[in-house]
Amino acid sequence: MSTASLTRHTSAAALGLALTLALVACGNPSDGGTTEVAAASGGTTTINLSPDQNRVTTAKVDSIAAKVPEEVRKRGTLEVVDSSGSAAPLTFYATDNKTVIGVETDLAHLVADVLGLEPKINTVSWENIFVGLDSGKYDVGFSNITVTEERKEKYDFATYREDNLGFEAKKGSGLKIAGPADVAGRKVAVSSGTNQEKLLVEWSKENEKAGREPVDIAYYQNASDTYLALQSGRIDLFLGPNPTAAYHVASAGKTEVVGTYSGAGATLQGLIAATTKKDSGLVEPLADALNQIIDNGSYAEVLKRWGLTDEAVRRSEINPPGLPRTNK
Repeated sequence: MSTASLTRHTSAAALGLALTLALVACGNPSDGGTTEVAAASGGTTTINLSPDQNRVTTAKVDSIAAKVPEEVRKRGTLEVVDSSGSAAPLTFYATDNKTVIGVETDLAHLVADVLGLEPKINTVSWENIFVGLDSGKYDVGFSNITVTEERKEKYDFATYREDNLGFEAKKGSGLKIAGPADVAGRKVAVSSGTNQEKLLVEWSKENEKAGREPVDIAYYQNASDTYLALQSGRIDLFLGPNPTAAYHVASAGKTEVVGTYSGAGATLQGLIAATTKKDSGLVEPLADALNQIIDNGSYAEVLKRWGLTDEAVRRSEINPPGLPRTNK
């Protein structure tokens, strides 16, 4: 795909995603906790926010399950790890403030179904995802993890969603973000250790090389602190996953998405992937399981359920090209 074609594709996909996530009504906790988002078809999709998720399920496939390493098969569980710093609709807590829900959790459950394993969801800080994978404490990360060339040295990836980033600003800011020059001298919040941070650091370097002001990068412990800073004017922008930005815009009504960008830079569509320790033996059955749920339609059901149909991939790929070491 040409750079121009990719740019058009990414912009259209991100715009479609933002529209798909446009919130049209809020549920009442007394009805079990639901919210509605606009569906791609023009109707609405009700999102269940209660702990009783009634998740989409699928059948075990013996031929794929047989590829799982013996140690994991004997244990009978798939130790899944995700980030406590994620937000709706990726990974977040239900209305009971205990049950972990979201598109990442649903997809992890489907994959475990195919593999004939019981999913055990472990929610930790972002950096501890990788510490846990390195030590073997966890089998796989389902946590909006972008494929990058640097990460491919230590981890194997089986892709399952497109990765698009969103710049969120206070409503009525008048800002439009399309490239490095638009954030020169701006104070932008980002989560540490993410590919969003990597992209922002590279943009800051590009600005300095071009004689422009660098980006003033800010870090906050959690999303609530970030949004307070955004509302008070202490920061100009927040760069994060576009699904969470669009969901927050729709639900809070105080911010707006002022620019989107591929998570892998200008010339490559970013991809989100199930992440395992390199050479653990899990990446092939994970990719096979993901392709099984893509083929049987349960994958599409889950994305539709969370208003993320526009982030679908046609096939799961193992270790495709990722975010370059220098994003230019």
